[in-house]
Amino acid sequence: MSTSTPSSVHWRKSSHSDQEGGNCVEVGGDGVSIVAVRDSKDPDGPKLAFGRVAFSALASDIRAGRYDR
Repeated sequence: MSTSTPSSVHWRKSSHSDQEGGNCVEVGGDGVSIVAVRDSKDPDGPKLAFGRVAFSALASDIRAGRYDR
C-alpha cells in the first residue's frame, strides 16, 4: 500500500474467521481510498489492495455467492 505506512493501517479480522486459525482474512486500509486484504496468519506477507468502489463490488459478489464452488 503505497499511500500508508504499515503502522498506520488498522486491520480488522473477518467475522467469518475462527479462533483456531482457519479462514483468517483481515481487511484494512488508509481510511480514504484504499482497502487492503491480507491473511492474518502471515501479516507481513502479501496484501491485495483495491479502490473502495472495486472492493465494495467484490464484497457484494462474495455475499451473493458468485465465487462459491
